[in-house]
This record gives sequence, structure tokens and C-alpha cells, in this order.
Amino acid sequence: MRMSSRVWGAVLDALAVLSPVDCAGCGSPDRSLCVDCQLELEPAVTPRTLPDGSTVFTALRYEGVVRRTLLALKESGRTDVANPLSASLSAALARAAQPGAEFLSVPTSRAAWRRRGYDPVALLCKRAGCKPAKVLRSFRTTQSQKTLGAEERALNLHESMRSRVSLRGRSFILVDDIVTTGATLAEATRAVRAAGGEVVGHAALAFTPRLFGSSPSIP
Repeated sequence: MRMSSRVWGAVLDALAVLSPVDCAGCGSPDRSLCVDCQLELEPAVTPRTLPDGSTVFTALRYEGVVRRTLLALKESGRTDVANPLSASLSAALARAAQPGAEFLSVPTSRAAWRRRGYDPVALLCKRAGCKPAKVLRSFRTTQSQKTLGAEERALNLHESMRSRVSLRGRSFILVDDIVTTGATLAEATRAVRAAGGEVVGHAALAFTPRLFGSSPSIP
């Protein structure tokens, strides 16, 4: 049976006393994510066109509350916000799903794994009720993508991923957290194809205006 909002609020108040926390989206006290910020995570799933002409379904725009909450997960160890973020991702996964295709989360770099101790994309998929295939791995050191342009990102990631096994006869929908220039999805696609697999779709939690601007790429 679901708890009423009043009872759930009382539970959260009690937990806040035992383990104080601030809202990841706005910094207000006593909630991992306040009601107003939760509303900012309502998904608006939209198909967008990647530079190679393929489609990615995105749920959120990477700015404001969305950006702060996702950064809290990725850079501050705030795994407590994974559930609300995964609810948004699940909407994009549902749109991208195709019969017979497996979901495949793009792997995090070795350095990022050592720093965080977890893979944010894989965690979000798991919380969304999706069990992504674990076939790709990052096998060489890459630079941080944050300050790189589109061409630099592509060169930085080129041949940085590899499949652990043959993927012949298998098809995949690639899943990422943020689509900025499409370089990560492009490299993951290359790695899947190099192992004999097929990429039939893409899904991401959020997109940045850097690649797509303000409007959807597809009507």
C-alpha cells in the first residue's frame, strides 16, 4: 500500500534529523530533492538527430535543476538522487525500446570509476528497472571531455572502447546520461560494430543546447 504524502513527508522529516541533507537541485534543507525540483525533472521525451543522422531519445534539458542534480550524482557522490533521475530516464528508454534489442549503457572511464566507485549511467539504468548488457569497457586513458570541442571530443574518445565478447547477431540500444556532441555514443557505436553487433537506437537522460539548441531536431 502506498503511503500518503503526509505520512511520507513525516518519514522524510525524521530521516532528515538522523541524516541531514540538502536538496541537490536548489540547496534547500531536509530533502534529497524538494518538491519543486522534482517537478523540474518531469520528462519531456523528444527524438533528436545525432551528427551521424541517427536518433537519440532524450528526456530532459541539461540546465538549471537538471544540471545541478545530475552533477550531484556524478561529482558529489549523491546516489540518493538516482531514483528521481532514473524515473526520467525510464521514459526515454521506453520510447527507444525495440523488439529484440538489448539496452547497453556506455562505459565510464577508468579514472572516473576510480574517483566515484560507481558508474552513473549503469546505476541510473538499474534504478530505472533496466538491466543493461555489460559488454563494452573503456580500455585506455582519455582526457576529460568538459573543455573539448566537438572534433577534439571525437579524437579523444576514438578507439577508447572495446567489447569484451563477440556481439555477432546481437542488436543494442545505447544509453548515456548526457548528450553534448554525440562523441560518446559515436564511439560506443563504433565499438559495438567492430565486435559484430548492431546499434538500432539511442537513449539519454538529458541533452545540452551545445549540440541541439533550443528546439528538437526532429519534428
